[in-house]
Amino acid sequence: MSRRVTIADVAAAAGVSLMTVSRVVNNNGPVSETTRQRVLEVIAELGYRPSELARGLVTRRTRTLGVVVPDVSNPFFAGILRGVEQVAYAQNHNVFLCNTEESPERELTVLQSLEDKHVDGLILCSSRMEDEQLAKVLEGFDAVVLINRFLHGSRVATVLVDDQAGGRHVVEHLLRGGRRRIGFLDGPLSSQSGRLRKAGHRAALADAGLSYEDVPAIDCAPSVSGGLEGARRLLRQHPDIEALVCYNDLVAVGALQACFSLGRKVPSDVAITGFDDIELAALVHPPLTTCRVPRYEIGLRAARLLMQQIHADDEDVEDLVVQPELIVRASAP
Repeated sequence: MSRRVTIADVAAAAGVSLMTVSRVVNNNGPVSETTRQRVLEVIAELGYRPSELARGLVTRRTRTLGVVVPDVSNPFFAGILRGVEQVAYAQNHNVFLCNTEESPERELTVLQSLEDKHVDGLILCSSRMEDEQLAKVLEGFDAVVLINRFLHGSRVATVLVDDQAGGRHVVEHLLRGGRRRIGFLDGPLSSQSGRLRKAGHRAALADAGLSYEDVPAIDCAPSVSGGLEGARRLLRQHPDIEALVCYNDLVAVGALQACFSLGRKVPSDVAITGFDDIELAALVHPPLTTCRVPRYEIGLRAARLLMQQIHADDEDVEDLVVQPELIVRASAP
């Protein structure tokens, strides 16, 4: 295995000091144009690549970003990550992706680890931690953007989906279609997005003269298995259910499986709606009615906000809200 070329090798070959090579590499400090060109030629000839660790000691930057998601297997977060990586790559930053398995305890451990690694900035998606604990741990980061999570009383930048509006859209659509007996698979209790969607459900039901307290509703894991188990339970306990409003598309896919196993036809017996519009939503049978969330755009905007914090001296933060779009398909026409 060949030895890695060092800054000392470049200095010796160019006949200059280590400090001169450092000034050329980091583009700071006085160096004549002739010397600069000679050093750059030697760098190209030897194939020298500056050590990011060494450079970080000088610049106090690691050129790394931490991205934390609650479930790496959920395609919703994959779309966000694509947007983040697009911005990070364009600005010569690497991304550490961390998965918390929907666990607040694991999330805390992950955040502490990223703080120890001195990442330049953090993008935290759909945090499951309590406000007070989250606010405390975020103090260890110089730049932070939260996705799908608003932290009360803080000045942390956020990119949010108008989940309450989305929750209202799906219920209003079902009510317009004549579905009055609606069941709800509400996702995890720790999800701020889920609580906001539930508020939208309540508002739409209230406008129709119905009460959320009187409808079948349960919390469930935000996964296919969570939707399968939850839908079976609701449909067995309440066989008169005409529609199921699901926390996300994965839960809705599980609800489709539950209906199939119980002999309930979709949508004639039970209409089903999801949320997010991941790619799978259009591929299942029947295709899912859902609320489309611009995942890639969310990742782009969050990463740009983060880069602004990293490179700016001011402490201004920005909150962005994106609107979900109701997509009507065969599961709830």
